[in-house]
Amino acid sequence: MSPIAEVSVTARLLSVLGAFEGSPKPITVSQISDKTGIPISTAYRMVADLVEWGALVKNANGTYHIGTRLWEIGQQAGVSQRDHVIRPFLQDLFDLVHENVHMAIRQNTNALYVDKIYGSKKLPEVTRIGSKLPLHATAVGRVLLAAEPEWFVQAYLGGKLVAPTPRTTIDPVELRHELRMVSQQGFSTTSEQMRLGASSIAVPIILRGQTVAAVGLVVDAKRFLDLQPLLPYLKGTVERIQVALQPQTLSRSENVFR
Repeated sequence: MSPIAEVSVTARLLSVLGAFEGSPKPITVSQISDKTGIPISTAYRMVADLVEWGALVKNANGTYHIGTRLWEIGQQAGVSQRDHVIRPFLQDLFDLVHENVHMAIRQNTNALYVDKIYGSKKLPEVTRIGSKLPLHATAVGRVLLAAEPEWFVQAYLGGKLVAPTPRTTIDPVELRHELRMVSQQGFSTTSEQMRLGASSIAVPIILRGQTVAAVGLVVDAKRFLDLQPLLPYLKGTVERIQVALQPQTLSRSENVFR
């Protein structure tokens, strides 16, 4: 293959990925073809290659969304930036309240933990950076889920909801009520939903009106009533993060959260 052809193929593959920018939901090959001008037969072949490589994921209804592998690559590019910008604020929060701190983003139907600060004398560790937990069973996950459009929430609650503990809420009606409460009050609390003996509280990081991540604290379940007094510290930290990130003109999909 000539260098010109190679560049042409590369440009078309990048344009296929670029078709997902600004799209609030998964898209079809036909939509990709319309957005890029690539013939639909060619678009199908390129999408199939990208699915095989892990850049795209095919949904049951025939639509596609960005895959995990791109996040993994972006994670390597963005880790130093995230550590430089956000980690000091998370460390300050830990030093202030002396409770486990973590940050998560939504990845498909999971809360993906992208940073955490963990005290050795605190609760047994249940997550690590890179862990993926169901959205409905964690405080950070509920914050992220509550920010999603109605079609996504409906699809999520209509799917199979796992119960990591006997206390995990899996009733769609009850969960929808919980999500409305999260939207109204601006934070989420959970108790023994993901692990027996642990309670958590989380608030969203909001940029340009969009929830891009969530920051949470975890305490012993016996100290559930201690969560509300910790809320001002949590909100104050997130406000500082939002101010620090705002000048960088970040969007929901940029590397600092990938």
